[in-house]
Amino acid sequence: MKQYRDYYFKKAKQDNYPARSVYKLQEMDKAHRLLRPGQKVLDLGACPGSWTLYAAERVGAGGRVLGIDLNMPDTVFPEQVTFLQEDIFARTPVFLGHLQTLAPFDVVMSDMAPKTTGSKFTDQARSIQLVEAAFGVAEEWLAPRGTFIAKVFEGPDVHPFVQSLRGRFAKVVMVKPKSSRSESKEIFILGLGFVPVGREEHRE
Repeated sequence: MKQYRDYYFKKAKQDNYPARSVYKLQEMDKAHRLLRPGQKVLDLGACPGSWTLYAAERVGAGGRVLGIDLNMPDTVFPEQVTFLQEDIFARTPVFLGHLQTLAPFDVVMSDMAPKTTGSKFTDQARSIQLVEAAFGVAEEWLAPRGTFIAKVFEGPDVHPFVQSLRGRFAKVVMVKPKSSRSESKEIFILGLGFVPVGREEHRE
């Protein structure tokens, strides 16, 4: 696939981030104050690591970031980052152990996207499956009043899913960052102020 060498692609190279996607998170963070020093962050679909790096910078040495992806990035991360090659649909004991050790997380974020097929219907359906899986993880491991950030491809299934989140967060908004390409069908769902329901705590 051709790499678009646009402003944000070049800026990412200059700022030493592995991908332009970092500016989407940065833009949302500046608008909604999503990340703060000392937080614990779970980053799903984290490769090549731009969101992980940015989160690590924002939470600082006193915070922790756990990055998860099917692929391991070449990126060098600071000490507050742990990166695991894992599948959220098949959680290994190692993955669960890290979740249990760090939980609850202040932020669960997902930039996961399916491998595109060229079929809008198929791609959007697979995207919804990923965002539902991401929220499933958040339901288990997100702290009360925590923040959920997830990318999804626009389509008919998005509105019902967003509506289902409204009872679980104090506020739910949908965002199209300026740094997202205009032709892209991606949008981001922000759930602010998580309200756990019927969840057993994983920590004593």
